Amino acid sequence: MIGTQSLTHNDDQTIIAHCTPKGPGALALLRMSGTHARDIAAAISALPAKKSLLTVLTHTIHYGWIIDPQGARVDQVMFMVMDGPATFTGQNVIEITCHNNQFIIDQIIELAIYHGARLAQHGEFTKRAVLNNKVDLLQAEAINDLIHAQTPLALKKSLSQLKGSLSEWSQTIETALFRILAFCEASFEFIDEEITFDQEIRSTLRSVRSMITDIQKTYSSQQQIKEGFRVALLGSVNAGKSSIFNALLSKQRAIVTNKAGTTRDVLEDALYKDGIYWTIVDTAGLRTTDDEIEQEGIKRSFIESQTADVIILVCDGTRALSQEEQTVYEQLIKSYQSKVIVIENKADQGIVIERNLSGKPALRISAHQPETIQALESLIEQRIAHLSSNMDAPFLLNKRQFSLLIELERKLREIETILNGPIQYEILSHHLNDALAHLSELTGKSISDRGMDAIFKQFCVGK
Repeated sequence: MIGTQSLTHNDDQTIIAHCTPKGPGALALLRMSGTHARDIAAAISALPAKKSLLTVLTHTIHYGWIIDPQGARVDQVMFMVMDGPATFTGQNVIEITCHNNQFIIDQIIELAIYHGARLAQHGEFTKRAVLNNKVDLLQAEAINDLIHAQTPLALKKSLSQLKGSLSEWSQTIETALFRILAFCEASFEFIDEEITFDQEIRSTLRSVRSMITDIQKTYSSQQQIKEGFRVALLGSVNAGKSSIFNALLSKQRAIVTNKAGTTRDVLEDALYKDGIYWTIVDTAGLRTTDDEIEQEGIKRSFIESQTADVIILVCDGTRALSQEEQTVYEQLIKSYQSKVIVIENKADQGIVIERNLSGKPALRISAHQPETIQALESLIEQRIAHLSSNMDAPFLLNKRQFSLLIELERKLREIETILNGPIQYEILSHHLNDALAHLSELTGKSISDRGMDAIFKQFCVGK
């Protein structure tokens, strides 16, 4: 048994985790990484012809058994042996493919822990890859985005970032800032000769500011790339929103009754159409009420109108709107003109009120007439296609990256104020070094342990 006391540093300890999702399936994968990964694997394994995992070549696969301390076989498995530094973590790695039975998985993990391993923390394998300079922090975050990608486009861009696209972009920014620093040093050195590089400094800084501003503008569309599109159903009570919600989903997800105010909270469910996720959202009916629960539901309905990519504004086609409803509908159209689709529901009931809200033509539909629901779906698809055509975001920023870029852009604006008059190169150099330090936090070149832990807590244990 290898005692954990011999492992002098937390990042050198051998860690183990179950990497495949829990649940039904034929096989499961367990991963170990650390200095003593081979020793621990050898201690809990038996290979044919009395071979040992201690002596086999690196980057090879071997059939064998997991055995307990008494030598009894726990499971038939495959061992993948990989010595560092030519591994994902940069350390020795053993991957064990076993049968997907939770009792077997737990027993293998317990045996590894008995021989000196410990359970991996969230994202610890990727964290070690960062600490061992196998990937930078931006690439590590791209791995997490890759795992959780909800759309093909998000998957494609996550793969691009994993290859280093965002890292290369940040390197371009860093190189430009170092270039300005070099101009400062040169100008300061030749100040007696009255040779300056002021024009080059200002031009390079403008270029950097422009690059950062451009990528910030794409942030909102990036959320659509990552998560798909939100389609919210808004309208008066008893307008038939829940019936349309169920019709779009082709299942009875929401309770439908003739009683006003049945839907009191936001309900949502997902559709996968042509490689894109639609999140369909049913909201509480918009009306004045003394019911506190219903009031909270209506409040959430208005919040949904802000976050939705497409708003389906549902009118009850069998009656005229009240003045209060008219005001609310007109305000929603005015506020969200580009993303509102107005529909007149209950077309199957014969009498349909002619209406033209804010010059917005309405589509007549019925939740009970499939052809009209298909017409509504076509309109939604058109809106989503239009939004997708504007998705030229080169990278998928997360909130941490976006916040750091906002702060970096603020620092660069402060630097620009220094350039309004005669440039004081020592002061400019100080501010540039501060901006570079901030940029290095983006890529992980300089980040606190607390910051690093906060990032990797969002990862799954096996990654």
